[in-house]
Amino acid sequence: MTPSITIAGLGAGDINQLPLGIYRLLLTAGKAFARTLDHPVIHELQQEGIRFESLDYMYEKHDQFEAVYEEIAAFLTEKAEEHGHIIYTVPGHPIVAEKTVQLLLEQKQAGTLDVTIAGGHSFLDDLFASVGADPIEGFQFLDGTALKKEDLNIFQHIVIAQVYDAFVASDVKLTLMDKYPDDYPVTIVTAAGSANEQIKQLPLYELDRQVTLNNLTSLYVPPVQKEEDTYKEFSVLRQIIAALRGPDGCPWDREQTHQSLKKYLIEEAYELLEAIDREDDDHMVEELGDVLLQVMLHAQIGEDEGMFSIEDVIQSISQKMIRRHPHVFGDATAENAEAVVSNWQKIKSEEKGGAPSFRLDEVAKGQPAVLRAYELQKKAAKSGFDWDDAAGAMEKVMEEWQEFLDEVKNEDSSKQLDEFGDILFALINVARFYDIHPEEALAKVNEKFYRRFNHVEKSVKESGRPFEDFSLDELDAFWDEAKKLGL
Repeated sequence: MTPSITIAGLGAGDINQLPLGIYRLLLTAGKAFARTLDHPVIHELQQEGIRFESLDYMYEKHDQFEAVYEEIAAFLTEKAEEHGHIIYTVPGHPIVAEKTVQLLLEQKQAGTLDVTIAGGHSFLDDLFASVGADPIEGFQFLDGTALKKEDLNIFQHIVIAQVYDAFVASDVKLTLMDKYPDDYPVTIVTAAGSANEQIKQLPLYELDRQVTLNNLTSLYVPPVQKEEDTYKEFSVLRQIIAALRGPDGCPWDREQTHQSLKKYLIEEAYELLEAIDREDDDHMVEELGDVLLQVMLHAQIGEDEGMFSIEDVIQSISQKMIRRHPHVFGDATAENAEAVVSNWQKIKSEEKGGAPSFRLDEVAKGQPAVLRAYELQKKAAKSGFDWDDAAGAMEKVMEEWQEFLDEVKNEDSSKQLDEFGDILFALINVARFYDIHPEEALAKVNEKFYRRFNHVEKSVKESGRPFEDFSLDELDAFWDEAKKLGL
């Protein structure tokens, strides 16, 4: 005979909220197992002679709740096998926020255990009544011990259960602060609908301060009403971009195409690089936003034309990241960064189905010339087309420099252009041997020139004389001052 368990919900408050059927079930049985004795109904039922065997001690044995719930489920299964049938009680309703019940129901599905849900009174009805909220507007019911900011929908009513102590409350507060203002009003509700009901509204930042919490406590977070409090949401950004491109939107945004926006994407990328080089976090936030704006505009144009949407873009990159990182999302291994790159290239080749192609075609043609030269050389080097060491690359630089000087003497401007390009290309090759990214190096020296010339100009202005009055030697002296100042 299959062992069986009847699971009874004790509601969220006092005995007046306990359904009559549950009361009669427990009174007839005389004994039940309780996930926790920390519930006002149990104390009242004990006074009427009903015995409860507590499983509270299991919480002290483990650091993780998952382990506690698994042990409780295993223990109850063992007792059911031993006695044939047992009664198990949980706070609230058995189906609402009860992991142990879900584990027992999994055994029912497997055919190893009969499980009967005897019902119970859910605290959700009383909680919504207490805070005056209508759940038909949309709500989320979340677990405070496993709360993630990605789960939060700030446009809906949110009820967070299991906020039973200051540690959980602190974690919940910090997670909510990623989405809500620090002073956002939230409501703590304890023993909703019972004679012991307690309701306290407070600003979010005080959630874990001087507040009494227990296992009957839940947190209610109302939907965001102020528009300025929604600006962190991706969906809001998408709506803004759609409005800009809409019939009543901005004339400039409506006129843009993929082609017309290309130059802006390049500009914004370079401005981001500048912020990174200056280690200016605030500027980085702004410039990353500008780059994201370009992505959103291209995606909106794609959607307006019926070709693709931002969801397609996100799906594409998500699939690619998982597919090309089997050492993270699969069973493959990668001991170091070099192994990761090797696996990446192998997977990338397999994705192309082995179709014949030229290696250098994989380097984007739209990159700035310095970046494209660097990537072309890297790609060729992986095929063995490379100098044995940096010395060969340096000799090539000297060779190209001499060829340029020869064309300067010949006064052939067309060949001078070619030979100067060869010099730059050869220098980039040398940089590669020393793990120097040429774009990064050039950007750094640009910044250095900017700082030092600014010092020169500042010195000229402080003199009260115009630039034209200074000789090159005098200006160079200001430049040397800038170098000594570390600019």
